[in-house]
Parts: sequence; C-alpha cells; structure tokens
Amino acid sequence: MIQIFGHAKCKGTRAAARFFSDRRVKVHEVDLTQKGLAKGELDSVARAVGGVARLYDAGGAHAKARGLAHAGLSDDRLRDLLLADARLLLTPIVRLGARAAVGVDEAAWRAFADELKQAR
Repeated sequence: MIQIFGHAKCKGTRAAARFFSDRRVKVHEVDLTQKGLAKGELDSVARAVGGVARLYDAGGAHAKARGLAHAGLSDDRLRDLLLADARLLLTPIVRLGARAAVGVDEAAWRAFADELKQAR
C-alpha cells in the first residue's frame, strides 16, 4: 500500500492524495504534524531517496524560523533534527515498500500506481 507522509496545509501532499485517488489507488496518509517518522522509517526513506539531506526542507518556513535554512548540517545532525521535528521534512513523502519519492514527483507516483495495478 502507498503511504503518503505530509500535512493538510501542504499543496504537494494534497496533490499526491488526489493523484492516487483519481487512479483509485488506496493510500495510507500520515499527518506529520501529529506523528513524525519513526527512526526506521526515516532511515528507510533516506536510503531510498539518496540520503537524509534530500529529506530536509532547507528552504521551508519552519527551517528559516529556526535559523536552520543555510546551516551546513552533518547527516547525523540532520537525522536528529528530522526525528525531533517532522516540520523540517520536505513533503510529500510517498512510499511504496522500500521505494520512496520526496516532493511533487508525478513520474515516481505513476510508477508506484502502475506497479500496484499490475500486482492485482
């Protein structure tokens, strides 16, 4: 099943939910304002997308408000920050098993939807 990690105010998260709904693909949505990624989930998604830095929304309002927008952070420090504060994650995070896509990535979403339809 597709997992969408994001929040209700995020246009990209709403677009991902709509994308899969239009294709009648079941999704499990996780609101990151209520529940962040677990350590294992964060590590799995980071491996799938090419590293923890790809998950960090350095240009986001929350990173700017915390003074972290242009800080040169190590992967370990980023990981700790993302586990402690899910609002620093780039959203949406769309995950299918061990594969994931970050941000609005309709090509990846389409591949996930096609894979699920072929498995039926």
